[in-house]
Formats: sequence, C-alpha cells, structure tokens
Amino acid sequence: MEARIRVKRVYDEPSGDDGFRVLVDRLWPRGMKKGDVRVDLWLPDVAPSTALRKWFSHDPSKWEEFKRRYFVELDEKKEVIKRLVEIAREGTLTLLFSARDVEHNQAVALRDYLLSLISKGGGEN
Repeated sequence: MEARIRVKRVYDEPSGDDGFRVLVDRLWPRGMKKGDVRVDLWLPDVAPSTALRKWFSHDPSKWEEFKRRYFVELDEKKEVIKRLVEIAREGTLTLLFSARDVEHNQAVALRDYLLSLISKGGGEN
C-alpha cells in the first residue's frame, strides 16, 4: 500500500478522509482547547527546535535552508519517525499544523521528509 500523507491546518474542520491525525507543533495551537481539537496524537518532539523555528520565522526565502536544517534534526529522531512511517503505511496520515502559511511550515517539510524516506524503503529501523 502506498503511503498517503496529508497536511492540514489544525483550525480546519476534520474530514472523514483525514485518517490518523497528528499535531506536529511544539506548542499547543493558540485559542484552542484540547477538548475542541480532534487529534489522535500530539508529537511536539517532532517539531523543529525552538532555535530553528525562530530563525526561520516563516520567511519563504529561508525555506530550502529551513528544510535542510530540519531534516538534520529529524534524522536524530528515529523512533518518532519510525512511528509516523508505520502510521502512514497503515492508512492516511494527516499532519496538523497551526501556522498561517500553508506552504512553508514544518508539517509540509515533515511530509516531504517522510515521503522521501518511504520511497527509499526507509523508516523501519
């Protein structure tokens, strides 16, 4: 089965085809109560480091360098990456984020990282 990984703002309504919903923000989304968010798992540890997040500051001109640095951080998080790969291989995985920028955020970068890893047959170890 081919992995299906979606990316969605946490503020958007859940849909039936979201599958397993994982919040990948380090901080809980502003203005949202935990009971109001349909999330199957919150993984703050998979989010970029605070230093990287602050450096990037959602500046599109820093996007490629942000992804490069973030991927280095993700390479060190083998267990959590393995878990996300397993979820994606079992069915749809939706990565939730709170940023306003829907094109340049950690969920988009994480999806790219996971899909690249899966396409190479990685993520099992």
